[in-house]
Amino acid sequence: MRTTFKQLENFGHSLRAPGYLIQPRVVEDIHSAFKLAKKRELTITARGAGRSYNDAALNGGGIVLDMSAMNLILAWNPTTGVIRAEPGVTLEQLWQKVEPDGWWPPVVSGTMKTTLGGCLSANIHGKNNFKMGTFGEHVIEFTAILPTGAEVTCSPKENGDLFHAMISGYGMLGIFTSVTLQMKRLHSGLLTVDAFPVRTLNQHLSALHDGAPHNDYIVGWMDTMAGGKSLGRGQIHAARYLHEGEDPNPQETMKLANQILPPMIFGVFPKSLLYQFMKPFANNLGWWGVNNAKYIASLRKHTFRQAHAAFHFLLDYVPNWELSYGSGGLIQYQSFMPKESAETAWTEMITLSKKRGIPSYLGVTKRHRPDKFLLTHAVDGFSLALDFKVTRSNRAGLRSMLQDFDTIVVANGGRFYFAKNSETTAETALAFYGEEAVKKFKKLKKRCDPNGLLESDLYRRIFG
Repeated sequence: MRTTFKQLENFGHSLRAPGYLIQPRVVEDIHSAFKLAKKRELTITARGAGRSYNDAALNGGGIVLDMSAMNLILAWNPTTGVIRAEPGVTLEQLWQKVEPDGWWPPVVSGTMKTTLGGCLSANIHGKNNFKMGTFGEHVIEFTAILPTGAEVTCSPKENGDLFHAMISGYGMLGIFTSVTLQMKRLHSGLLTVDAFPVRTLNQHLSALHDGAPHNDYIVGWMDTMAGGKSLGRGQIHAARYLHEGEDPNPQETMKLANQILPPMIFGVFPKSLLYQFMKPFANNLGWWGVNNAKYIASLRKHTFRQAHAAFHFLLDYVPNWELSYGSGGLIQYQSFMPKESAETAWTEMITLSKKRGIPSYLGVTKRHRPDKFLLTHAVDGFSLALDFKVTRSNRAGLRSMLQDFDTIVVANGGRFYFAKNSETTAETALAFYGEEAVKKFKKLKKRCDPNGLLESDLYRRIFG
């Protein structure tokens, strides 16, 4: 195996760490990497597409396993909708394999570039969490290699404790080698989408709560630069699957050519250059203008039909959009609040960010439900993801403010999702996970990884 010493970054380009990069292609390469780590007294973490906004895929001074080359679809049954694939397979590969046969992944992230291994490690959620739960709830089984050298198969009934801990476990108990998933049947390549404005935070949360039972997906955009009586204003997108017979030509709408996001604007301007034109607006005044314009444009309620890929993968519309934030990058902060306390907590947080002169440029809201995974981020409530630009002058103040956010979230019964937050401390993690869950995880960690080979910058930060 080839080893390269390389400086790696998170997706937001706000964190960096050097590591020994190894790219396994077969299971035996993972075994060899564990032996090398033990011999050299180094730690290991797995990295998929590197789409985490924080330090989940960084391991300063240690070994980083780049799993992207283990990207084969091993089996696909278009009759039952069951697929088995290696952990480096991306959501893009997955949906493009199954969609022409009339299926769709039951849970996807806002980008199709994430890998299956990453989806399991973070136990991702989508715009339908209130209905379909997290990604892990649709895993039939997975195989993995433990640092002890053991190869295990896990399902809800076989090695159930490990199943519910490795999914959501940030790759700290073992390395996934295959994933078997159940897809969802489609009757059209289109969704029916309702778009409508909300004028206050109370209206925003009510629309998510009341709209969820009547839709398959629901998501909100929030103008996080608005304050006063307009705090929490934004736009809701609620989507429903088309039932059998509603689409007069499903064979046509499910063709990949009608799903793939076009690389050009108006057929002439490359989207890959668009982030360069966004850079001048990546400041407080610029984003105030963008948000105001977007809100005004959202005031017209309308209904339309949209391809699945276009609805789900908004983060892929503009390639390299994160680079528009400049050399300091961005931090995304996501909190999950019970429905009873979300309005109070988010009012306090948004007001605080405006008071300190570090406003969020973008806010995205979703409706959620609890799940049974050990290190769960889910609640019966809502989530709010906030994007903050990082600069030399605001980094210290931003860090302090986000830790103040943590205090507000925990005090109101909230939780966090560690594909995002990069400033949360071990004390905060213990407070919202609870001593019992952390104790169970550490017991499994000792059983699966007695020599402590699996670590990441994230693991050291939130577990000490």
